[in-house]
Formats: sequence, C-alpha cells, structure tokens
Amino acid sequence: MTFFVDVGYLIKAREFSSDSTALMKDVVAVETQLKEIVATGNDVQLHIHPHWERSVYKNDQWHIQTDGAYKLSDFSSDEKRRIVHDYKKYLDELIGYKTKAFRAGGWCIQPFNELEIIFKEAEIKYDSSVFPGGKFSSTHYAFDFTKAPKKCSYRFQSDVCQEDANGDFVEYPISSMNYSPFFYWRLYMLGRLFPEQHKMLGDGDFLAQPGRKRSVLTNFTWNHVSSDGYYVSKLKKYLNRSLKKRDKQMVSIGHPKSMTNYSFRKLANFIEEHHKKHNFETFNNLP
Repeated sequence: MTFFVDVGYLIKAREFSSDSTALMKDVVAVETQLKEIVATGNDVQLHIHPHWERSVYKNDQWHIQTDGAYKLSDFSSDEKRRIVHDYKKYLDELIGYKTKAFRAGGWCIQPFNELEIIFKEAEIKYDSSVFPGGKFSSTHYAFDFTKAPKKCSYRFQSDVCQEDANGDFVEYPISSMNYSPFFYWRLYMLGRLFPEQHKMLGDGDFLAQPGRKRSVLTNFTWNHVSSDGYYVSKLKKYLNRSLKKRDKQMVSIGHPKSMTNYSFRKLANFIEEHHKKHNFETFNNLP
C-alpha cells in the first residue's frame, strides 16, 4: 500500500512537544510506525493539510484553525513553496528516500497552476488527488473534477483536469462510482444496529458538509471508491467492473480515522482474495 502521510502534523507536534511529554510520545510512535511501514515493503508519500500552519497545541489539546488555512491555495506563493519543500524534506529524511507522489488534503489540488513550478522544484511527478466526476463546494474548501479525463492515468501540466500528452506530471485518479440513496440508508442503519462493527475507530474529525446527509439519502451520489467503513463493500464490485472495461488499474482511497472493524475485516478479505491475481502497486515502484 501507499500511505499518504499528513506530515504537517508531525512537524507541528514536534514544535510543541517540548511542553508535552504525551505529545512527544505520539510523535515518536507515529514516526516509528512510518519506518516500519517502509521496512515491510509498503510506500510512504506526501500528503498536505496546511491548516497545521495555523494550529496550536495548548492545555493538552489541539486548537485547529481551518479558516483561511485549509488548502494550499489559501497561502501566498512564498508560503506554498516553503510548506511543500519543508514538509517534503522532513518526510524524505524520516523514511530514507525521496517522495515523488502527492495527494492533496481534502482533494484541494486546484488551481494547480499555483503549484506547477513548486512541484517541479520539489521533484514531485505523480499526483493522486482527483476523482473524476467529483465536485464539492463549502466555506472552507472546494474541488471540481467534472471535466477530468475518465482514464486510469494521464499526463497533465497546469490543470489536473486537462490531459496533456507532453505534461511533466502524471495523474493516477482515485476510482469513483455512483452510490444510491439505499447504500447510505443501509450505512446509517448498520451503524446504529451494529456499532461495534461499524463505528469509526479513529479519533479524527471531518469538516462539516452542510446538507450532505440529506442529499445522499435522497439522491444518487458520485463519490470515490474507498475502504472507509461500509464503502469497503463496493471494492469487489468496482474491481469486477474495471476488469470488464479492461482498465489497467483501480485506485482505492482510505482514511485511518474512518476505518471500522467491519472495513478492516473486509479489506483483509479483499487483499487475501486478490493479491495473487493482481499486482498491488506503489508509487515508489514507478520510475
């Protein structure tokens, strides 16, 4: 697997760890785990949630500032350059090799022309932030991938949604599909009937998405393919669909904060069933 690591957390946690033994233990635990992930043949790449730049740790708790700081486009050109280079340098030194792939926090990779030169300087060649057909807008963040090529991978230059055969960057889009309202009704019902299996195990929070719950319960929703919670039940269906279309690959996303006992079990079953039939690739294996 490829683990896209929110390295801004580690940098900020180290900054405040001198005042907190517990926070320092967290940093050591996470960094040790990342080294173990690499040592077991998995991959670690760059993931940035820049709100850490404005967040502070005080009185044994994080005070997260997302207003005007959730996405890279909220920052000036110089700030964006510093964030990308500093975060990448920290992660590269931690894991022992140069990262070359990126996933944007909250899928906020647009507008990419603000990052184009910075990514070339940082030798970031691959991106996996787009899920074709996806679109969302709120107070803190927005993305629009409705015009993205519906391909397993494609080259691009200044716009992640515009294919450019001579582009310097390669997009590996997150697979996406249509979810019916019934899927979400079942998801919410299972969570209430069997909380020990379907309650999220992580302690992370999501940014509010006003109106989303009502929307998904009453309309078909285009969303990413995922191992999060009950979404994991769709992995096999999407794989079979991809095989019929003769796609070269599928890309499934996942968030530790969203995993459940059910999703861990189903993901393990999926890997066991398919790891001898298909290759599980990482970005570090790409040229």
